Amino acid sequence: MERMEINNGDITRLEVDAIVNAANSTLLGGGGVDGAIHRAAGPELLEECRQLDGCPTGEARLTKGYRLPAKWVIHAVGPVWNGGQGKEAEKLASAYRSSLEIARNHRMKSIAFPNISTGIYGYPKEQAAIVAIRTVRKFLAENEWPEKVIFAIFDQENLTIYREILEGY
Repeated sequence: MERMEINNGDITRLEVDAIVNAANSTLLGGGGVDGAIHRAAGPELLEECRQLDGCPTGEARLTKGYRLPAKWVIHAVGPVWNGGQGKEAEKLASAYRSSLEIARNHRMKSIAFPNISTGIYGYPKEQAAIVAIRTVRKFLAENEWPEKVIFAIFDQENLTIYREILEGY
């Protein structure tokens, strides 16, 4: 069974155990997918995030999903692109791995990822997709949980990139 799949839609509408939020280090909401998740989940999400006191780049934190179909939100903080000189690939892989570890530790069957760091953080989309797929594939090979990882791809450019990379594997 293929444990990775692509979904071309709105991550806030997916019926999975957890969706991953491409969060900033404050965890207090922002633009892009972060803002969309906070709006869809409702004000309780922001209240719980305030209690967490932020999250360092490359790590992830867990909250409830509130008004989302997903029971949980895993807030992963990816790196800001700095030309590749600031260990961005390692930090991005760590953000994916930390999210997957939370899912495994809570026995979540399904988890959906957005394209972490490719929006306002400026990470090149193809490089980010390679890091994401490689990290997820390695984790799934070594762990029973989660059973399914969905890449929730909202834009056509990323959709094409992910399809090409997954077909090449």
